This record gives sequence, structure tokens and C-alpha cells, in this order.
Amino acid sequence: MSVSCFSADSSKENPYEDIELESQSSQQSLPSSPVTDENSDSESEVEERAKAHRQRLTTVQSILSQPNQAQVHFNGTNTRNCSVEQRKLFEYFLVVSLQKSKAGGHYLPEVTQQFPPKLERSFKFMRETEDQLRIIPQFCFPDAKDWEPVETYPSEMFSFVLTGEDGSRRFGYCRRLLPSGKGKRLPEVYCIVSHLGCFNLFSKVLDEVERRRALSPALVQPFMRAIMEAQFPAPGRTINIKTFLPGSGTEVMELCRPSDSRLEHVDFECLFSCLSLRLLLRVFGSLLLERRVIFTAEKLSTLSQCCHAVVALLYPFVWQHTYIPVLPSAMLDIVCTPTPFIVGLLSSSLPQLTELPLEEVLVVDLGNSRFLRQLDDEDSILPSKLQTALENVLERRRELMFSVFISPDSGHLSTVVSEAFVRFFVELVGHYPLFITSEREDGYSSSSSSPVPCSFQGEGFRKAIPSKTVRRFLEVFMETQMFGWFIQERELHRQALRGLFEVRVQEYLDSIHENEHRRVNRFLKGLGNKMKFLSKK
Repeated sequence: MSVSCFSADSSKENPYEDIELESQSSQQSLPSSPVTDENSDSESEVEERAKAHRQRLTTVQSILSQPNQAQVHFNGTNTRNCSVEQRKLFEYFLVVSLQKSKAGGHYLPEVTQQFPPKLERSFKFMRETEDQLRIIPQFCFPDAKDWEPVETYPSEMFSFVLTGEDGSRRFGYCRRLLPSGKGKRLPEVYCIVSHLGCFNLFSKVLDEVERRRALSPALVQPFMRAIMEAQFPAPGRTINIKTFLPGSGTEVMELCRPSDSRLEHVDFECLFSCLSLRLLLRVFGSLLLERRVIFTAEKLSTLSQCCHAVVALLYPFVWQHTYIPVLPSAMLDIVCTPTPFIVGLLSSSLPQLTELPLEEVLVVDLGNSRFLRQLDDEDSILPSKLQTALENVLERRRELMFSVFISPDSGHLSTVVSEAFVRFFVELVGHYPLFITSEREDGYSSSSSSPVPCSFQGEGFRKAIPSKTVRRFLEVFMETQMFGWFIQERELHRQALRGLFEVRVQEYLDSIHENEHRRVNRFLKGLGNKMKFLSKK
């Protein structure tokens, strides 16, 4: 039975089964004649670029391997040590307001309301939480120094990520708005901190918090207590929260946890509206080589949405380094680190940024769809034919969405975009299971279908690719931490992995075996104008 997270045309198990970016058929029986990719650059120029890429990664690995190398814990995305799922919907709820500093020159963010009011559990948990409570206000108001009282301010939603010392992640869901009243006043932020990555669920909770706080701040705590005491929902399940509201009586709120929250908080359309496809793919290539990338925008919501979206494009790979969707100006020196990072920075901090001694970094202006600073090789990172095929698919994303879904919405658009990038990675590394082998008791290698420890045959994996430019890219990509983590997870837990990528890889390998049987060589079949992305309804 085919596993699929899509529900479109019920007549087909998988409406995406015909997608092809570049069917390069990575099976071990490859074409005997060499294949040369079209490339306007000379052989020596290409080799020099690849050498420079490898040198950058070697330098980063050397820095990261130093025992005293400081790590940024509060915003990394290392998930390999994630703790067991928490039983409560959230850990704590905060109201953060701007207060006049003692010097009187500017405002500082402070926690003015907290629920639950007292920290419990272990001392280690309390110490870590106290550390986070001190730093969270800065993420709620990364632009605190720029604020003065205003009469109007549009409410906006954004989020940030906190990472504990053990690698476990917490999400901060924020609603920033003006409190009820008249005349000029300062905004405040409602912030929910939870282990659960579920943007829409907490957006709904914050809607209700906003409504109740406008009536009376005293109505917020009983509501949040009801949320905290509610049964933790399983994926795909809905829970009902009963609360009392003066004048309205008992009310019931439904909260649904999505079955697959991988794309639940992602708004790809925001990313496409801020960057041209050509620039987006250059950013994508830079992140695959684990470079330092800074995004700038005027609004917190834009930074938050675009950073989360660009990280989601990396699936099934996971960004292993510093990840700060909204960087407080007080922490700006973090961008001087020589290690990789993804950072979001409000445009108001750009003057300070220009004064810092930055290492090689890509600075992306989301407001004007341009690079403020670059390394000048971004357009030559990805294999040219795979990049062209991916770009063609993304240009047709709306057409493809309407061809599959009867009543398409933004969520369906995210599904189509994600599928395109998944197919990119299937074409790039989808043959990896053929090169993960285990040692049997008789000494012979076998398929890794058993729990026996496995090993990855990297050299054979890379050489199995007929395309020279893809092999060159893989030679560099295989040195990244995200690729190392990807392989390590599959060496240890391959049979337990059942995500979308693994489903597409199995379909890909099945098609290879089928075509081997028919003696059909599908190497580089399709390529752009011949590729099929989705089946027709």
C-alpha cells in the first residue's frame, strides 16, 4: 500500500507519481559511454570553484571540532537529541511589554505577566527555563530601541525557536499588538512557549487570548489554565476546551493537531513574493553548502515566515547550525561567528551590520528581492540541469496546484512546492539505499533490511551518478554536516523512517528496477521540456 500525505484525485493513489526533474537512474548498471554536461565555464574554472567550496567546508569543520568552540544553544536546530514529546500543550505563556529604562533614554522589554506564575519540575529545568525567560523578551522585541508610543499598529504574528542544552527545541509563538485604550501607547507581545511545532493551533489560541485580554486581563489566566490542563492531542486528533466567559457563558474551543506538521507553519508564497526564483535557488544552493546567510526585512512576520520557509525547503535534510529567524539587535555580534548560520535581521539594524567585521556571508534583502552582499558564485552552486528543471516546475506551481486539487488553497500550494524540492533531492541522492550495506555473519555485505549495523559506501554512491556536474556537487555536499546527519540517521534507524522522502525514494527505486527489467535506460530522460511533474486528473 502506497503511503501518501496527499488527498487529491481519489482515482490515483499518488497524484505526484509522474513527477520527474531529471531521471538519471542511479542504479549500479550505468551507461558505458561518458556523459558531458553542458557548461559555459571551462573545466579548470569549475574545478577551482569546487576546490574553494571544499576548502570553506574544511575550515568550518575544523572550527566546529575545536573542544572550546562556543555554540549558540538558544536558536540552533539540532534535533537529534530531542526529548520525549511533552504531555502539555505549552510550557508557559508570557505577556511582554516595553518599560522605560532606568537611564530613561529608551525602552526595554520585560515580562509583565506569566502563567504558570511559578516554575516547577527539576532544578535543571528551572535553571534552563529561567535563562530562557531572561532572553525571550529580546526576541519578542528585537527592535525595542526603535520604539516610541503610537496610536495605531497592525497586529502581527511571528515565531522564534529556542534550543536547550540537550538539543531539545521549543517554539515561541508571538502576537504583537497595541493593547486596548486611547491615545498613543506602546505595543505588547503575547508569547506561548511550547515543544509542539504547530503554528495554526497556537495562532487560534492567541486569537482567544487577544479577545479575552481586551475585555479584562484577569480572563486570560483561567483560559490558559484550561489549555494547559487539556489532554495532549495525538497527531491528527482534535480536543475540546471548555471555558467560561462572563456575558457569554460556557464556550467550547476546538484545537486540532495536524497529522503532519512539517509544512503546517510554512508559507512558501511569502518567500516567493519576496524573492525571484533565480535568487531563491541561489540562496537554496548556498544553504546546501552550509554557508552563512542573513535575511533582512522591515517586518517581523516577513522575517519569521521566510526563514521558516527556506529551512523547510531543505527537507529531508536538517539545518545543523545556528538558526535565528529574528535576531535581536543586542545580539548582532553573533553574525561575526565563522561557523554557518541562518539569521533574520530587521532592516533597522542594517547600519549596525555594515560596521561589523563580517566573514564570507550572503545578505538577502527580502524587501527589494536582491543580494546586499554575496560571494559571487551563488549561481553556479547547483547542478545546472537539475536547477533548470526545478526552476521550470516552480514557475508552474499554481498551474500544477489547480491540476491536482479541486479546491486549492495556500496549504496545497505549499504541498506542491515541497514536492518539487523533495523530487530534486530524490534525483540527487535517491539512490542512497543501494549503498548502505550491513555485514552479515558470513562476512558478505547485504541489504540493510535487518537491524545489523550498517555502513555507507560514499565513494560508490558518488561515482554511481553519470552526470559530471552532479558528481562534483555531491563531492562537496557530502562533506556537510546536514548530509552526515542524514546518512547517520539512515544507518541507525533506516527501517523506522517513513516520511514523504522515503516514500518517494522507494517509488524511485521501484521504477529503476522495473526499467532494468525492461532494459530501458532512463538516464537524463525528460530534462525540462519533457519532464512530467504531476498526473492529470
